[in-house]
Amino acid sequence: MRAYKALFRIRFTNSLQYRAAAIAGIATNFAWGFMTILAFAAFYRSNPYTFPMTFQQTVAYVWMTQAFIAMFFLWFYDYSIFADIENGNISYELVRPMNLYGRWFTMNAAYRLAVVALRCMPILLVSFIIPEPFRLILPTELWRLGLFFVSMALSLGIIVSFTMLIYISTFSTISSTGTRVVLGIAAGFLSGEFIPIPFFPDTLRTLVELLPFGAMQNMPLLIFSGYLAGEALARGLILQVFWLVALFLLGHALMGKALKRVVVQGG
Repeated sequence: MRAYKALFRIRFTNSLQYRAAAIAGIATNFAWGFMTILAFAAFYRSNPYTFPMTFQQTVAYVWMTQAFIAMFFLWFYDYSIFADIENGNISYELVRPMNLYGRWFTMNAAYRLAVVALRCMPILLVSFIIPEPFRLILPTELWRLGLFFVSMALSLGIIVSFTMLIYISTFSTISSTGTRVVLGIAAGFLSGEFIPIPFFPDTLRTLVELLPFGAMQNMPLLIFSGYLAGEALARGLILQVFWLVALFLLGHALMGKALKRVVVQGG
C-alpha cells in the first residue's frame, strides 16, 4: 500500500506541472458550458414543463460536468500506458515489484484528480457568481452534499476501472486508436456527457441506468442537482458499488489472461 501511495503522489505532482494546458482547458470548459446552458435555455423558454429536469437542475448538471470533466470523461487517458504496450516497453513494467493492474489504476486515478485540481476551482468560482438563472447553486441539504462526494468517489473508481478495460484490450490489437475513439464517444454519450440521461427516451434511459454508464457521471451530478431522491437515489448508489466491484474484478481477470499471452519482440 505504501508503494501505491508513493506512486499516486508522484503521478499527481507530475501532472500538476501542465498549467498552460489547464488554462486552455478552463477556457474551453467555460465556452462549452455557456453554449450548452444557452442552448438549453432556448428550449426551456419554449415550454419548460416538457423537460424531466428543472432549468436550475440542468444548469447545475452542466457546470459540474465542466468543472469535473477530467474525472468523468473517458477520453482522459494516460497515453503513456498505450505507448508502453504498443512499443514493447511493457516488458519493463512486468519486472517491477508491483501489481501491474494496481499500478496503472493508481496512475490513471492520480492523473485525473490532478487535472481536476487545476481546472475545477476557477470554473466553480465563476459559476457561483454569475447572474441567475445561469448561476450554480449548492444543495441546501448537507446529506445530499455528502452523498454527492461519496458518489463522486464511486464514479471515479468505475470510470478508471472501465478505462483499464480499454488499456487491456490494447494487448490484442495493433493500435489502440480505434478502440479508444469508438468506446470514448459511445461511453461519453451513454454516460450523459452531451445531454443528461433523464432526457433520453424512456426505454433507452432505463437500459442505460442499469449499465455501468449510468453509474459514471450521471449519478453524482443528479444527486448534486437535486434530481434524485428516495428509492431512486439508494438504487443508484447500490448500482455504483456493484459496477465498481464487477469492473474491478473483470479487469483483474482479463489482465491476468493478457499477460500470460504477451510477447515482446526484439532485444
